[in-house]
Amino acid sequence: MSVVGLDVGNENCIVGVARQRGIDVVLNDESKRETPAMVSFGEKQRFIGTAAAASATMNPKNTLSQIKRLIGRKFQDPEVQRDLHLFPFSVTESSDGGISINVMYLNEPRSFTPTQILAMVLSNLKVIAEKNLGTSVVDCVIGIPVFFTELQRRAYLDAATIAGLHPLRLMHETTATALAYGIYKTDLPDTDPVNVVFVDVGHASMQVCVAAFKKGQLKILAHSFDRCLGGRDFDEVLFNHFAEKFKDEYKIDVKSNARACLRLRAGCEKLKKMLSANAEAPLNIECLMDEKDVRGFMKRDEFEVLSASILERVRGPCERALAESKLTVDKISAVEVVGSGSRVPAVMKILAAVFGKEPGRTLNASECIARGCALQCAMLSPTFRVREFEVQDSFPFPIALSWKGSAPESDTGDETSSNSIVFVKGNPVPCTKMLTFFRSGTFTIDALYADTTELPAGTNPKISTFQIGPFSPSKPNEKGKLKVKIRLNLHGIVSVESSTLIEEEEVDAPKVKEATQEVKEINMETDGEKPADAKMDDADNQQTDGTGAENGAAADEKPSKMETEPKQEVAKKKKTKRTEVPVHEMVPGGLLSPDLQKAQEKEFEMALQDRVMEETKDKKNAVEAYVYDMRNKLSEKLAEYVTEHEREELSAKLQQTEDWLYEDGEDEIKSVYVAKLAELKKLGDPIVERQKEVEARVPAMMELMDRVNNLRNAAQSKEAKYDHIAPEDKAKVLTECAKAEDWLKEKKQLQDALPKASNPVLLSADIKKKTEVLDRFCKPIMTKPRPPPPKAAPPQPESKPAESKDGASNGFSSSGNDAPPSEPMDTDNGAPGPEPDTMQTE
Repeated sequence: MSVVGLDVGNENCIVGVARQRGIDVVLNDESKRETPAMVSFGEKQRFIGTAAAASATMNPKNTLSQIKRLIGRKFQDPEVQRDLHLFPFSVTESSDGGISINVMYLNEPRSFTPTQILAMVLSNLKVIAEKNLGTSVVDCVIGIPVFFTELQRRAYLDAATIAGLHPLRLMHETTATALAYGIYKTDLPDTDPVNVVFVDVGHASMQVCVAAFKKGQLKILAHSFDRCLGGRDFDEVLFNHFAEKFKDEYKIDVKSNARACLRLRAGCEKLKKMLSANAEAPLNIECLMDEKDVRGFMKRDEFEVLSASILERVRGPCERALAESKLTVDKISAVEVVGSGSRVPAVMKILAAVFGKEPGRTLNASECIARGCALQCAMLSPTFRVREFEVQDSFPFPIALSWKGSAPESDTGDETSSNSIVFVKGNPVPCTKMLTFFRSGTFTIDALYADTTELPAGTNPKISTFQIGPFSPSKPNEKGKLKVKIRLNLHGIVSVESSTLIEEEEVDAPKVKEATQEVKEINMETDGEKPADAKMDDADNQQTDGTGAENGAAADEKPSKMETEPKQEVAKKKKTKRTEVPVHEMVPGGLLSPDLQKAQEKEFEMALQDRVMEETKDKKNAVEAYVYDMRNKLSEKLAEYVTEHEREELSAKLQQTEDWLYEDGEDEIKSVYVAKLAELKKLGDPIVERQKEVEARVPAMMELMDRVNNLRNAAQSKEAKYDHIAPEDKAKVLTECAKAEDWLKEKKQLQDALPKASNPVLLSADIKKKTEVLDRFCKPIMTKPRPPPPKAAPPQPESKPAESKDGASNGFSSSGNDAPPSEPMDTDNGAPGPEPDTMQTE
């Protein structure tokens, strides 16, 4: 079972894996710890990760990034509309109001949903983890922002399914950070908790959570966030500043050119990082646009003035989180800052002012989420044993249920309204609630957000609709009692786990009216255990009378022993009947099962196309490598093994193939490159084999002669260890050795007479085969085991001495002393045996 944690960021992704020694961050094919969350579409295949980032500048309109901002959103979402100018690719509205991303793939226009693009990113992370672990990866834990809505969480699960992954949990990123921070703390108290604030300023969003730590426990007290406050906003401030500056100074409109925008944004991001460590920094970009080199300069103070409106927004989430946790500043033990956007010094100053203490950086700002997710996956996996550490996460939005008709009855019997908050803000995750409804037929329950103020503008408050039924109570014209179990699961998704129709029916059961004390005693002796239905649930074990016998079976067990039988009468017993009622879920805007299956098929087709193209590239590279390698060897290593005619023919073929590769053969299928390589090897392999034979022939000849000499010496030896071998067998060994030696001399003379450029007559394979044949014939003879020595003749039995009249044996020699006659001995162990008539069998 795989134990993998995935941090899918807006800009970069990180893969963490659990090992016996701890959590490791996996390196990708380029030996980097971070993999860009990008997908680029080309004429032949897709490029994902680092390869996509490399082609972003040359192919901006077909390179997709920042998919996390689009996942599970509607096109008319105001936040999406504000982000559109940041994307060099085309984003349009789909038929269902969602987002459609348009690219050119395989030389034809294609449209993809953000869920499909996210699945491509996840599939690339899966491949990276599988290469590192050497096994298939299916189970994982994926980090998500705490502010994700139901549709966004479901979109992540759908994307994971398309990629062939099975998320054990969608974990809030701040919770994963808190877990990575607290699980290694060995000095946590048992009573008063240690309160720590975690501030995550990422690429495009900011999240704050307050966590309370005790020994072996993590509890999230409060969440707060800003969806549109991150490191890219500081980059955008610099971008707009220099775009206007270059427009005035160099008369170029950077915003009108997608490639120039990408290069300027990359330069501004680099400038921002330099300003985090320096008071001032330059900006230089060559050939930004219209073949013009641009230069700029920025001071940190000037940068902070330009970013004043953004910096002021940092206070809001921090103050809200502190207020919701109901803690004062003096109760906060530490403040931990993570995220790529948190390195701006002005952000650290604001955090220190809000919380009254200097923020710490004890965690790896980029890797803490992936490590926390991997730890959570290890906790949920049976293959790893992790320190006991309870994680009590909370849900940031209140969830209400709405239904039509009479109100359900709670477990306490109190009635609730038809629109009731079931999961309050900050509700623990996971959590289950049980509701009781009285209905006569199919009905629906709507799950919806009770408060939409913290949701994106235009978000549909309805989460999902659950249809309970069909069902029909056994008693006509009466309402049935239904127990409906509502669950807020580990992913933060609301679902109906089960719906059960509970009915009570009366059944006939014999009842003992009178029984004598003798009958009761017989019951206790013959029953030995409780009746079978005593093991049922409490709800099904109710009795209508006060007696212990429910069916009278024990009273009828031994009627032949009773003088009088008790009188019986029929009693009515109530029995609880439970019937599972089907539940159908409908999610507005969710991905339907047929659409999910089609997306899986498309992903499989594109992955197959990528694999074919990679194999085609490998074969093309193999042809090119063979051309250059063979050309060098013909003039160096293989010069004396090739004839002039062969050299001219092969050189011409190599040149012809090289010209073909860069002209007509630039874009061919895999089989064409395989055929070209085979055609070249047909001419080059015989030459290579000659050189290999020369190198391998001498060791093979030496091995054969060593074997001949060793066997000959053994056959001619006078040592005692060979004296059991028959002379005629030794003669056979000497004959075979002589034959092998003569064969080798004859072949060697023929080979020495040939030039190195000729095909050899003495092959190393033939020499090895001759060595094996010699061993097969001679070794069994020379290693024949010595026969065992003949067995000695058994001694003749002596005549049995006659016994004396007093029973003593005459076969014992006398010691010179008069010994008393021996007592009778037992035949087994020599101990005196008992008299036969004293043994008794019980």
